[in-house]
Amino acid sequence: MFASAPRDGRSGTSLGVRETELLDEAQEQPFAAAGGSPTGGLCFTCEQAKLSQQLATVGRAIASRPALPILANVLVEASAERQQVALTGFDLSLGIRSEFEAEVKASGRLALPVKLFGNIVSRLPSGSVTVSQVQERVILTSAAGQYQLRSAAAEEYPTLPEVVIPAAIEGGAARALEVPIESLLQGIGQTLFAASSDETKQVLTGVHVKLLPGEPPQLEFAATDGHRLAIAQVEVEGIPVEVAREGRGPDFTIPARTLREVERILSAQTGASKVELRFDQSQVQFVLPQQRITSRLLEGQYPDYNRLLPRQFERQVTLERRPLMESLERVGVFAAQRNDIIKFSLSAATQTLRISTEAPDVGSGEELLPVQMSGPDLEVAFNVRYLLEALRVFHTQQVSLELNGATQPAVWKPLGAVRLCYLVMPVQLRAT
Repeated sequence: MFASAPRDGRSGTSLGVRETELLDEAQEQPFAAAGGSPTGGLCFTCEQAKLSQQLATVGRAIASRPALPILANVLVEASAERQQVALTGFDLSLGIRSEFEAEVKASGRLALPVKLFGNIVSRLPSGSVTVSQVQERVILTSAAGQYQLRSAAAEEYPTLPEVVIPAAIEGGAARALEVPIESLLQGIGQTLFAASSDETKQVLTGVHVKLLPGEPPQLEFAATDGHRLAIAQVEVEGIPVEVAREGRGPDFTIPARTLREVERILSAQTGASKVELRFDQSQVQFVLPQQRITSRLLEGQYPDYNRLLPRQFERQVTLERRPLMESLERVGVFAAQRNDIIKFSLSAATQTLRISTEAPDVGSGEELLPVQMSGPDLEVAFNVRYLLEALRVFHTQQVSLELNGATQPAVWKPLGAVRLCYLVMPVQLRAT
């Protein structure tokens, strides 16, 4: 299993108490002296903005309806020796651990309800905040006042899984690679939008990541929901060529939810240029100097997506990306009234593309764009949302469209050095 339930089976009765009841109890109890921790529990002081930011980050790993009551909490660990505080959020599939510097007067570990804790801290004024433990309660002190929260034992909190790298030396399946953050963000950003949201096709709810041989090696990212497919290849400097050649690199599917958090955290990095990627057969970790994201991998065989790409095309079209996007957005206002369907009418004689839609009882829209086209005329329909989501990540002045017939896959590519292609299935036009 990816993670196990608490060994003693306790559920922590205080965790089921509603936020309003906790606040009522806080008003009824006398507050402990600020800055003190008479029972020897944890005690630390930090800036409100830093604590609020850290809680928001790890809180995204905590499910709104957790499988276990204890998982509605954030694990708080303070180290007086290191003068650091660590926060952990976990839902048995995704875990985020984040460390930050603080003035730690007493070490300790406990769990706090993340929603209540985060809501209070985010509303405190700027300045220092002190968190101190008094038996089973935590006192939160700031310039605005004092607040009490009931805590749970840290021992009840499931342990965040680790990828044990020495296993690779002993012939195990664990591996570790250093990947440039810029490359990882590029691959995620160019494919994540195409992943499926249909939980019945679980393997499609993630992005497949594979290390391809080359000098330098490349990471290939692929995502599909059955109607479209995005494939991106990014160079990864610093990875030994033999790692890719011998098949010792990544070849797995990461949940989309995990990658959204990875993208958010990596985008905020200022000091690190690389992230350590640790993985084995069932889980993956993204390790930064002060943060660690742990996730299970999706089970199941990912489709052989390269077989879906046509080898030859009857029609090739080149368009300016920005004017195309603007036309799609305008015509898409009317297409939204008709299941987002728009029609492309390609004319080789006039070298134009007519984009149109008609919504009964609402209205219609039509625009004409110049193109460079080879091949016979064609009328084909697409979901306008699928096109716009792809064009937004292309980042080139021109794009190409390659297609055969009105019911066969169409392939979009940015013109330039970017190794990216986007396959989308047309929508079948019904005769009227």
